[in-house]
Amino acid sequence: MAETLPVASESPAGCKARAARNVLGQVVLPGEELLLPEQEETDGVGVAGERPLRLNAGMRSRLRVVCGPGLRRCGDRLLVTKCGRLRHKESGSGSSGGIYWVDSQQKRYVPVKGDHVIGIVTAKSGDIFKVDVGGSEPASLSYLAFEGATKRNRPNVQVGDLIYGQFVVANKDMEPEMVCIDSCGRANGMGVIGQDGLLFKVTLGLIRKLLAPDCEIIQEVGKLYPLEIVFGMNGRIWVKAKTIQQTLILANILEACEHMTTEQRKQIFARLAES
Repeated sequence: MAETLPVASESPAGCKARAARNVLGQVVLPGEELLLPEQEETDGVGVAGERPLRLNAGMRSRLRVVCGPGLRRCGDRLLVTKCGRLRHKESGSGSSGGIYWVDSQQKRYVPVKGDHVIGIVTAKSGDIFKVDVGGSEPASLSYLAFEGATKRNRPNVQVGDLIYGQFVVANKDMEPEMVCIDSCGRANGMGVIGQDGLLFKVTLGLIRKLLAPDCEIIQEVGKLYPLEIVFGMNGRIWVKAKTIQQTLILANILEACEHMTTEQRKQIFARLAES
């Protein structure tokens, strides 16, 4: 006869679930299950005052949690899918919960809904453009996904053009889909990037660092030369300055900033400012 074995509060990785507040900034491993502090009542497995994060608890819980990259919803649980440091950001309303994500140094970009990326048009199939975004498969881009585009007024997009757009569909079971308009139908800076300039690739961690609101690197770079620059969350940067020499200098600086200390970076910018 089959025996009924007791089930412990363990994650698929074989270790007990850990409280998210105790591991913020620490390394988490794929398969771990996260626990959040109990807000209203203790009704689940875990240590006293904590329960597994239940995303579909209904009216019983007032906890609003947004799952970011590296976390996956599995029923009423929240599982870690990447190895990295657990991060948390409080919600704007001030309620407990907020946004949780895993900060990891992965090499291949995984499309995320809402991310702004730089892609390369690789093929044109009927009314759909195939765009290489650096992921496991190309993204699709409709010719109607441009500002002012109609069936008669089609955008001038050729194979090899650079496209700056955002994802509206990014699912592991579906082909990613891009658009070059916002929710109001405006381009808002998206579309075909100019022919001049230089496109190069950096790590995903450096992109997140450069796009941080308090990043000093971009402010210092902007003081050197007049420039145009586009950042893609997929690790691609497009930059254009007045001359080719200035463009190459800016590209080399941005690539090297990831491995520089603050003092080293200030010395480099001081030398360039003098010259």
